Amino acid sequence: MGPAPDVLLGELFAGCPDLLFIASPEGALLHRSGGLREVLGPGLDGGALLADLAHPDDRAALSAAFSALLETGEPASFDVRLRDGGGSYRRLSCSARRSSDRNAVLGSLRPAPEVTEEEELKTLRLKARILDGLVEHVDPLVVWALDGEGGYLYHEGRALSKSGMKPGAHVGRNVVDVYGTGPEFVDQVRQWYDGQVRRGHGEAHGADWDNWLIPLRSEPGGRVDGVLGVALDVSESRVVEKELRVQLDQIAAQQKVIRDLSTPIIEVWDGVLTLPMVGTVDSVRTADVMDSLLSKIVEKQARYAILDLTGVEVVDTKVASHLIELVTAIRLLGADGIVAGIKPTVAQTMVALGLDLSQLSTQRNLRAALNHAIRAMAREQGASAPGAPPAGGPAPARAPRP
Repeated sequence: MGPAPDVLLGELFAGCPDLLFIASPEGALLHRSGGLREVLGPGLDGGALLADLAHPDDRAALSAAFSALLETGEPASFDVRLRDGGGSYRRLSCSARRSSDRNAVLGSLRPAPEVTEEEELKTLRLKARILDGLVEHVDPLVVWALDGEGGYLYHEGRALSKSGMKPGAHVGRNVVDVYGTGPEFVDQVRQWYDGQVRRGHGEAHGADWDNWLIPLRSEPGGRVDGVLGVALDVSESRVVEKELRVQLDQIAAQQKVIRDLSTPIIEVWDGVLTLPMVGTVDSVRTADVMDSLLSKIVEKQARYAILDLTGVEVVDTKVASHLIELVTAIRLLGADGIVAGIKPTVAQTMVALGLDLSQLSTQRNLRAALNHAIRAMAREQGASAPGAPPAGGPAPARAPRP
Protein backbone atom coordinates (compact mmCIF):
# COMPACT_ATOMS: atom_id res chain seq x y z
CA MET A 1 0.00 0.00 0.00
CA GLY A 2 1.13 3.57 -0.70
CA PRO A 3 1.23 6.37 1.82
CA ALA A 4 -2.08 7.76 3.16
CA PRO A 5 -3.63 10.73 1.31
CA ASP A 6 -3.11 12.98 4.36
CA VAL A 7 0.59 12.15 4.35
CA LEU A 8 0.91 12.94 0.65
CA LEU A 9 -1.06 16.17 1.11
CA GLY A 10 1.16 17.18 4.03
CA GLU A 11 4.31 16.54 1.97
CA LEU A 12 2.89 18.53 -0.94
CA PHE A 13 2.05 21.50 1.30
CA ALA A 14 5.42 21.26 3.05
CA GLY A 15 7.24 21.84 -0.23
CA CYS A 16 4.93 24.64 -1.44
CA PRO A 17 6.42 28.17 -1.22
CA ASP A 18 2.98 29.84 -1.32
CA LEU A 19 1.08 30.77 1.85
CA LEU A 20 -1.61 28.08 1.72
CA PHE A 21 -3.52 26.22 4.42
CA ILE A 22 -6.26 23.68 4.96
CA ALA A 23 -8.41 24.14 8.06
CA SER A 24 -11.30 22.29 9.63
CA PRO A 25 -14.73 24.00 9.68
CA GLU A 26 -13.93 24.96 13.28
CA GLY A 27 -10.79 26.81 12.14
CA ALA A 28 -8.16 24.27 13.24
CA LEU A 29 -5.08 24.21 10.96
CA LEU A 30 -4.77 20.75 9.39
CA HIS A 31 -2.06 21.43 6.81
CA ARG A 32 0.20 24.37 5.97
CA SER A 33 2.42 25.06 3.01
CA GLY A 34 6.14 25.46 3.47
CA GLY A 35 5.89 29.18 2.81
CA LEU A 36 3.25 29.65 5.53
CA ARG A 37 5.34 27.54 7.91
CA GLU A 38 8.23 29.93 7.43
CA VAL A 39 6.03 32.97 8.06
CA LEU A 40 4.18 31.69 11.12
CA GLY A 41 6.89 29.48 12.55
CA PRO A 42 7.23 25.69 12.78
CA GLY A 43 5.68 25.24 16.21
CA LEU A 44 2.03 25.50 15.17
CA ASP A 45 1.28 22.00 13.97
CA GLY A 46 -1.13 19.65 15.64
CA GLY A 47 -4.40 21.45 14.92
CA ALA A 48 -3.68 24.95 16.20
CA LEU A 49 -6.70 27.23 15.88
CA LEU A 50 -6.39 30.04 13.35
CA ALA A 51 -8.29 32.30 15.76
CA ASP A 52 -5.58 31.76 18.40
CA LEU A 53 -3.01 33.16 15.96
CA ALA A 54 -5.10 36.22 15.17
CA HIS A 55 -4.73 39.58 16.86
CA PRO A 56 -7.28 39.88 19.70
CA ASP A 57 -8.98 42.78 17.94
CA ASP A 58 -9.34 40.70 14.72
CA ARG A 59 -10.73 37.50 16.23
CA ALA A 60 -14.39 38.55 16.14
CA ALA A 61 -14.10 39.58 12.47
CA LEU A 62 -12.30 36.31 11.65
CA SER A 63 -14.99 34.24 13.36
CA ALA A 64 -17.71 36.19 11.54
CA ALA A 65 -15.99 35.61 8.18
CA PHE A 66 -15.65 31.88 8.87
CA SER A 67 -19.30 31.64 9.96
CA ALA A 68 -20.48 33.41 6.79
CA LEU A 69 -18.28 31.13 4.69
CA LEU A 70 -19.75 28.01 6.27
CA GLU A 71 -23.36 29.23 6.11
CA THR A 72 -23.41 30.48 2.52
CA GLY A 73 -20.72 28.31 0.93
CA GLU A 74 -19.55 31.38 -1.01
CA PRO A 75 -15.82 32.26 -1.14
CA ALA A 76 -14.75 34.92 1.36
CA SER A 77 -11.95 37.50 1.44
CA PHE A 78 -10.85 39.40 4.52
CA ASP A 79 -7.80 40.96 6.19
CA VAL A 80 -6.43 39.57 9.43
CA ARG A 81 -3.32 40.05 11.59
CA LEU A 82 -1.63 36.74 12.43
CA ARG A 83 1.16 36.16 14.96
CA ASP A 84 4.42 34.97 13.39
CA GLY A 85 7.10 32.78 14.94
CA GLY A 86 8.74 35.78 16.59
CA GLY A 87 5.54 36.88 18.33
CA SER A 88 4.88 39.86 16.04
CA TYR A 89 1.63 40.31 14.14
CA ARG A 90 1.64 40.44 10.35
CA ARG A 91 -1.26 41.91 8.37
CA LEU A 92 -2.33 39.38 5.76
CA SER A 93 -5.12 39.21 3.18
CA CYS A 94 -6.95 35.88 3.24
CA SER A 95 -9.05 34.24 0.50
CA ALA A 96 -10.91 31.10 1.57
CA ARG A 97 -13.54 28.70 0.29
CA ARG A 98 -15.13 25.43 1.38
CA SER A 99 -13.84 22.15 -0.03
CA SER A 100 -16.02 20.18 -2.44
CA ASP A 101 -16.89 17.68 0.31
CA ARG A 102 -17.69 20.62 2.67
CA ASN A 103 -15.50 19.08 5.39
CA ALA A 104 -12.66 21.57 5.20
CA VAL A 105 -11.75 25.16 4.38
CA LEU A 106 -9.09 25.87 1.74
CA GLY A 107 -7.32 29.19 2.11
CA SER A 108 -4.49 31.29 0.78
CA LEU A 109 -2.71 34.20 2.45
CA ARG A 110 -0.71 37.07 1.04
CA PRO A 111 0.83 40.13 2.66
CA ALA A 112 -1.70 42.96 2.81
CA PRO A 113 -0.55 46.12 1.07
CA GLU A 114 0.94 48.56 3.52
CA VAL A 115 -0.77 51.90 3.80
CA THR A 116 1.55 54.86 4.21
CA GLU A 117 0.83 57.67 6.63
CA GLU A 118 0.42 60.00 3.68
CA GLU A 119 -2.24 57.74 2.14
CA GLU A 120 -4.04 57.41 5.49
CA LEU A 121 -4.00 61.19 5.90
CA LYS A 122 -5.34 61.63 2.37
CA THR A 123 -8.16 59.18 3.08
CA LEU A 124 -9.02 60.93 6.34
CA ARG A 125 -9.12 64.31 4.59
CA LEU A 126 -11.43 62.90 1.91
CA LYS A 127 -13.80 61.49 4.53
CA ALA A 128 -13.78 64.83 6.35
CA ARG A 129 -14.65 66.67 3.11
CA ILE A 130 -17.50 64.24 2.43
CA LEU A 131 -18.87 64.67 5.95
CA ASP A 132 -18.57 68.46 5.75
CA GLY A 133 -20.41 68.44 2.43
CA LEU A 134 -23.27 66.43 3.89
CA VAL A 135 -23.78 68.47 7.04
CA GLU A 136 -23.41 71.80 5.22
CA HIS A 137 -25.73 71.20 2.28
CA VAL A 138 -28.30 68.51 3.17
CA ASP A 139 -31.13 70.51 4.77
CA PRO A 140 -32.89 67.93 6.95
CA LEU A 141 -29.67 66.31 8.27
CA VAL A 142 -28.02 66.30 11.69
CA VAL A 143 -24.92 64.18 12.41
CA TRP A 144 -23.54 63.62 15.89
CA ALA A 145 -21.05 61.33 17.58
CA LEU A 146 -20.58 60.16 21.17
CA ASP A 147 -17.48 58.87 22.91
CA GLY A 148 -17.45 55.72 25.02
CA GLU A 149 -18.99 57.54 27.98
CA GLY A 150 -21.83 59.21 26.08
CA GLY A 151 -20.13 62.58 25.66
CA TYR A 152 -20.74 64.55 22.46
CA LEU A 153 -17.67 64.71 20.19
CA TYR A 154 -19.45 66.04 17.12
CA HIS A 155 -22.78 67.80 16.53
CA GLU A 156 -23.37 69.40 13.10
CA GLY A 157 -26.02 69.77 10.42
CA ARG A 158 -28.25 72.29 8.63
CA ALA A 159 -31.35 70.97 10.40
CA LEU A 160 -30.00 72.29 13.71
CA SER A 161 -30.99 75.84 12.82
CA LYS A 162 -34.62 74.73 12.30
CA SER A 163 -34.57 73.36 15.83
CA GLY A 164 -33.17 76.58 17.29
CA MET A 165 -29.69 75.14 17.93
CA LYS A 166 -26.26 76.17 16.72
CA PRO A 167 -23.70 73.74 15.22
CA GLY A 168 -21.71 72.07 17.97
CA ALA A 169 -24.25 73.08 20.61
CA HIS A 170 -23.95 69.76 22.48
CA VAL A 171 -20.19 69.18 22.09
CA GLY A 172 -18.62 68.59 25.49
CA ARG A 173 -21.94 67.67 27.11
CA ASN A 174 -23.21 64.20 27.94
CA VAL A 175 -26.25 62.84 26.13
CA VAL A 176 -27.79 61.82 29.46
CA ASP A 177 -27.51 65.38 30.75
CA VAL A 178 -29.05 66.77 27.55
CA TYR A 179 -31.93 64.35 27.04
CA GLY A 180 -31.99 62.30 30.24
CA THR A 181 -35.41 61.64 31.68
CA GLY A 182 -34.53 59.01 34.28
CA PRO A 183 -32.92 55.60 34.78
CA GLU A 184 -34.76 54.15 31.77
CA PHE A 185 -32.99 56.54 29.40
CA VAL A 186 -29.62 55.70 30.96
CA ASP A 187 -30.28 51.99 30.32
CA GLN A 188 -31.28 52.83 26.77
CA VAL A 189 -28.02 54.68 26.15
CA ARG A 190 -26.06 51.71 27.48
CA GLN A 191 -27.75 49.51 24.88
CA TRP A 192 -26.40 51.75 22.11
CA TYR A 193 -22.97 50.26 22.80
CA ASP A 194 -23.93 46.60 22.25
CA GLY A 195 -22.79 46.63 18.62
CA GLN A 196 -26.26 46.67 17.03
CA VAL A 197 -27.29 49.21 14.38
CA ARG A 198 -30.59 50.79 15.38
CA ARG A 199 -33.20 52.83 13.58
CA GLY A 200 -36.15 54.60 15.17
CA HIS A 201 -38.46 57.57 15.13
CA GLY A 202 -38.79 60.28 17.73
CA GLU A 203 -39.88 63.84 18.40
CA ALA A 204 -37.55 66.49 19.76
CA HIS A 205 -37.14 70.28 19.49
CA GLY A 206 -40.55 70.59 17.85
CA ALA A 207 -39.72 68.30 14.94
CA ASP A 208 -40.14 64.67 13.87
CA TRP A 209 -36.89 62.74 13.35
CA ASP A 210 -35.86 59.47 11.75
CA ASN A 211 -32.76 58.34 13.66
CA TRP A 212 -29.95 55.87 12.96
CA LEU A 213 -27.57 54.77 15.74
CA ILE A 214 -24.37 53.15 14.46
CA PRO A 215 -21.69 51.63 16.76
CA LEU A 216 -18.12 52.86 16.29
CA ARG A 217 -14.94 50.86 16.92
CA SER A 218 -11.34 52.07 17.00
CA GLU A 219 -10.14 48.69 15.66
CA PRO A 220 -11.97 46.25 13.36
CA GLY A 221 -13.63 43.65 15.56
CA GLY A 222 -12.77 45.59 18.70
CA ARG A 223 -15.10 46.82 21.42
CA VAL A 224 -17.57 49.61 20.73
CA ASP A 225 -16.08 52.87 21.99
CA GLY A 226 -18.43 55.35 20.36
CA VAL A 227 -21.79 55.88 18.69
CA LEU A 228 -22.54 57.67 15.43
CA GLY A 229 -25.97 59.28 15.19
CA VAL A 230 -27.65 60.36 11.96
CA ALA A 231 -30.98 62.19 12.23
CA LEU A 232 -33.28 63.33 9.41
CA ASP A 233 -35.95 65.96 10.00
CA VAL A 234 -39.04 64.33 8.44
CA SER A 235 -41.60 66.81 9.79
CA GLU A 236 -42.69 67.96 6.32
CA SER A 237 -42.98 64.43 4.96
CA ARG A 238 -45.00 63.43 8.04
CA VAL A 239 -47.45 66.24 7.34
CA VAL A 240 -47.72 65.17 3.69
CA GLU A 241 -48.16 61.56 4.80
CA LYS A 242 -51.00 62.52 7.16
CA GLU A 243 -52.71 64.58 4.46
CA LEU A 244 -52.34 61.73 1.99
CA ARG A 245 -53.77 59.27 4.53
CA VAL A 246 -56.78 61.57 5.07
CA GLN A 247 -57.31 61.80 1.31
CA LEU A 248 -57.07 58.02 0.94
CA ASP A 249 -59.60 57.57 3.75
CA GLN A 250 -61.92 60.03 2.01
CA ILE A 251 -61.53 58.21 -1.30
CA ALA A 252 -62.24 54.88 0.40
CA ALA A 253 -65.37 56.33 2.02
CA GLN A 254 -66.53 57.78 -1.31
CA GLN A 255 -65.93 54.45 -3.04
CA LYS A 256 -68.02 52.72 -0.37
CA VAL A 257 -70.86 55.19 -0.94
CA ILE A 258 -70.64 54.61 -4.69
CA ARG A 259 -70.69 50.83 -4.19
CA ASP A 260 -73.67 51.11 -1.86
CA LEU A 261 -75.51 53.33 -4.35
CA SER A 262 -74.68 51.01 -7.26
CA THR A 263 -75.89 47.93 -5.38
CA PRO A 264 -78.74 49.07 -3.09
CA ILE A 265 -80.47 46.27 -1.17
CA ILE A 266 -84.19 47.12 -0.87
CA GLU A 267 -86.82 45.33 1.21
CA VAL A 268 -89.70 45.50 -1.30
CA TRP A 269 -92.01 43.21 0.69
CA ASP A 270 -92.06 41.63 4.09
CA GLY A 271 -89.46 38.86 3.74
CA VAL A 272 -88.44 39.82 0.18
CA LEU A 273 -85.20 41.65 -0.65
CA THR A 274 -84.27 42.91 -4.09
CA LEU A 275 -80.88 44.00 -5.37
CA PRO A 276 -81.07 46.01 -8.61
CA MET A 277 -77.70 46.04 -10.41
CA VAL A 278 -76.73 48.50 -13.14
CA GLY A 279 -73.77 48.65 -15.49
CA THR A 280 -70.96 46.11 -15.76
CA VAL A 281 -70.88 43.25 -13.29
CA ASP A 282 -67.39 41.89 -12.63
CA SER A 283 -65.96 39.42 -10.14
CA VAL A 284 -64.98 42.06 -7.56
CA ARG A 285 -68.40 43.66 -7.60
CA THR A 286 -70.12 40.27 -7.34
CA ALA A 287 -68.01 39.40 -4.31
CA ASP A 288 -69.04 42.68 -2.64
CA VAL A 289 -72.67 41.93 -3.45
CA MET A 290 -72.40 38.49 -1.83
CA ASP A 291 -71.07 39.91 1.44
CA SER A 292 -73.69 42.67 1.62
CA LEU A 293 -76.67 40.56 0.55
CA LEU A 294 -75.95 37.63 2.85
CA SER A 295 -75.59 39.98 5.83
CA LYS A 296 -78.87 41.67 4.94
CA ILE A 297 -80.69 38.33 4.61
CA VAL A 298 -79.65 37.39 8.14
CA GLU A 299 -80.51 40.85 9.49
CA LYS A 300 -84.00 40.96 7.92
CA GLN A 301 -84.71 37.21 8.19
CA ALA A 302 -85.66 37.39 4.52
CA ARG A 303 -87.32 34.48 2.72
CA TYR A 304 -86.47 35.54 -0.84
CA ALA A 305 -83.64 37.56 -2.42
CA ILE A 306 -84.11 38.86 -5.97
CA LEU A 307 -81.06 39.81 -8.06
CA ASP A 308 -82.36 42.20 -10.72
CA LEU A 309 -79.98 42.23 -13.72
CA THR A 310 -82.28 44.32 -15.94
CA GLY A 311 -79.75 47.16 -16.11
CA VAL A 312 -76.72 44.92 -16.68
CA GLU A 313 -75.39 44.80 -20.24
CA VAL A 314 -72.07 42.99 -19.71
CA VAL A 315 -70.74 40.36 -17.30
CA ASP A 316 -67.25 38.87 -17.16
CA THR A 317 -66.55 35.16 -17.55
CA LYS A 318 -66.51 34.43 -13.81
CA VAL A 319 -69.78 36.11 -12.88
CA ALA A 320 -71.98 33.12 -13.77
CA SER A 321 -70.11 30.87 -11.35
CA HIS A 322 -70.26 33.63 -8.72
CA LEU A 323 -74.04 33.87 -9.16
CA ILE A 324 -74.38 30.12 -8.66
CA GLU A 325 -72.26 30.37 -5.51
CA LEU A 326 -74.38 33.31 -4.31
CA VAL A 327 -77.65 31.42 -4.83
CA THR A 328 -76.17 28.39 -3.03
CA ALA A 329 -75.10 30.58 -0.11
CA ILE A 330 -78.60 32.12 0.04
CA ARG A 331 -80.12 28.66 0.26
CA LEU A 332 -77.76 27.72 3.08
CA LEU A 333 -79.23 30.64 5.01
CA GLY A 334 -82.76 29.26 4.56
CA ALA A 335 -83.82 31.67 1.79
CA ASP A 336 -84.32 31.35 -1.97
CA GLY A 337 -82.48 33.35 -4.60
CA ILE A 338 -84.12 34.53 -7.82
CA VAL A 339 -82.27 36.04 -10.80
CA ALA A 340 -84.47 38.42 -12.82
CA GLY A 341 -84.21 40.48 -16.01
CA ILE A 342 -81.26 38.71 -17.70
CA LYS A 343 -80.46 40.41 -21.06
CA PRO A 344 -79.91 38.24 -24.19
CA THR A 345 -76.20 39.16 -24.34
CA VAL A 346 -75.73 38.22 -20.70
CA ALA A 347 -77.63 34.97 -21.20
CA GLN A 348 -75.39 34.06 -24.17
CA THR A 349 -72.28 34.69 -22.12
CA MET A 350 -73.51 32.56 -19.24
CA VAL A 351 -74.54 29.68 -21.53
CA ALA A 352 -71.25 29.81 -23.44
CA LEU A 353 -69.37 29.05 -20.23
CA GLY A 354 -70.92 25.58 -20.13
CA LEU A 355 -71.88 25.84 -16.47
CA ASP A 356 -74.78 24.00 -14.87
CA LEU A 357 -77.39 26.76 -14.57
CA SER A 358 -80.17 24.48 -13.39
CA GLN A 359 -79.62 25.72 -9.84
CA LEU A 360 -80.55 29.27 -10.83
CA SER A 361 -84.19 30.28 -10.37
CA THR A 362 -84.86 32.91 -13.05
CA GLN A 363 -87.75 35.23 -13.92
CA ARG A 364 -88.36 37.49 -16.91
CA ASN A 365 -88.27 40.75 -14.95
CA LEU A 366 -88.47 42.19 -11.44
CA ARG A 367 -92.30 42.26 -11.44
CA ALA A 368 -92.47 38.57 -12.34
CA ALA A 369 -89.86 37.68 -9.70
CA LEU A 370 -91.69 39.64 -7.01
CA ASN A 371 -95.04 38.09 -7.97
CA HIS A 372 -93.44 34.63 -7.85
CA ALA A 373 -92.01 35.25 -4.38
CA ILE A 374 -95.28 36.62 -2.97
CA ARG A 375 -97.34 33.74 -4.38
CA ALA A 376 -94.88 31.22 -2.96
CA MET A 377 -95.03 32.81 0.49
CA ALA A 378 -98.83 32.91 0.32
CA ARG A 379 -98.94 29.21 -0.46
CA GLU A 380 -96.56 28.47 2.41
CA GLN A 381 -98.67 30.54 4.82
CA GLY A 382 -101.89 28.89 3.60
CA ALA A 383 -100.43 25.41 3.99
CA SER A 384 -99.38 26.14 7.56
CA ALA A 385 -102.67 27.84 8.62
CA PRO A 386 -105.28 25.84 10.69
CA GLY A 387 -107.90 24.26 8.45
CA ALA A 388 -105.86 24.78 5.31
CA PRO A 389 -106.68 22.42 2.40
CA PRO A 390 -104.30 19.51 1.90
CA ALA A 391 -101.43 19.73 -0.52
CA GLY A 392 -102.73 19.68 -4.05
CA GLY A 393 -106.05 21.33 -3.01
CA PRO A 394 -107.44 24.51 -4.56
CA ALA A 395 -105.07 27.48 -4.58
CA PRO A 396 -106.08 30.91 -3.23
CA ALA A 397 -108.22 32.89 -5.66
CA ARG A 398 -105.76 35.75 -5.89
CA ALA A 399 -102.36 36.48 -4.45
CA PRO A 400 -101.92 39.73 -2.58
CA ARG A 401 -100.27 42.55 -4.52
CA PRO A 402 -97.57 44.85 -3.23
